[in-house]
Amino acid sequence: MAKEKGRKLIAQNKKARHDYQILDTYEAGLVLTGTEVKSLRQGRASLVDGFVQLDGHEAWLHNVHVPEYSQGTWTNHSARRKRKLLLHRVEIDKLESKSHETGHTIVPLALYFKDGRAKVEIALARGKKEYDKRQTLREKQDRREAERTISAIRRKQRA
Repeated sequence: MAKEKGRKLIAQNKKARHDYQILDTYEAGLVLTGTEVKSLRQGRASLVDGFVQLDGHEAWLHNVHVPEYSQGTWTNHSARRKRKLLLHRVEIDKLESKSHETGHTIVPLALYFKDGRAKVEIALARGKKEYDKRQTLREKQDRREAERTISAIRRKQRA
């Protein structure tokens, strides 16, 4: 069997990018059981309520929903169990020192397979205020409008 190459996205947390200002991102491995991997390969997972907690120089991923594997037996995993993240000591120390600052948290952004191994992209983030969210939305709409007018002008020039 050929070895997998590249990146295959399983789940993405778009709400985190809306609710938080992303300061720094990290790629972490996951400690999973066999049925969890099979369920992820079917493309089923949800990062919506997920967060990362650091305790005892270890990083743990909480509230990420990986549904039970349909062909699993009594060896099936629980859907919302906490999962250990695999990070370098330096990265954990950095995250630990930064996350203790007021308003900072660590959230999962994406869950994917990279060269056949399950990875999660986590981010050190600061919560946005309501007016920041509106401003970001307004900037995005302005950018879309500008792109539309530019493409309309280009279409007219070609005709």
